[in-house]
Amino acid sequence: MWNWFLILIAALSSDTSPSALPPDALLIQEGTASFYGRRFHLRKTSNGEIFHMDSLTAAHKTLPFDTRIKVTRVDTGEFVWVRVNDRLPKNSRRIIDLSRKAGTQLGLLHDGITKVRIEVENPGEINRLIEYFGEEPPATLRLRPVEEPIKVPEGGLDFSVGSL
Repeated sequence: MWNWFLILIAALSSDTSPSALPPDALLIQEGTASFYGRRFHLRKTSNGEIFHMDSLTAAHKTLPFDTRIKVTRVDTGEFVWVRVNDRLPKNSRRIIDLSRKAGTQLGLLHDGITKVRIEVENPGEINRLIEYFGEEPPATLRLRPVEEPIKVPEGGLDFSVGSL
């Protein structure tokens, strides 16, 4: 009897807002980041755009152009949103090169390089990347389907004896 009572209390007091995703659900990569700027300013990027060091853009080895990603500095928690518009060399030890402005927002100009986490905006973006790369995604990317969280019905759950 107490178990049913506790379940009822928990159901009535639970928040009916959608459940949050696990903390690392949108994480796709971890590694070293650096920034680039002055010497590449106003040169063409791999996607044909002109690079501006004061834009929030980045170079990545494999992510599709125009992918928006959140780059978080591991040691401080500072983050910046950037758009991929350039390529890193395949043999680079870094996972991402940030524009000077993005590097400034992460406090990277003094350090030069730092450890970062790369995340996408939402579960749909992970699904888009899985479809983009197909059967053979890059081994360096962490791509796995993310299920949307279960949503509790608007009126809550009914655990009364007659409803079972």
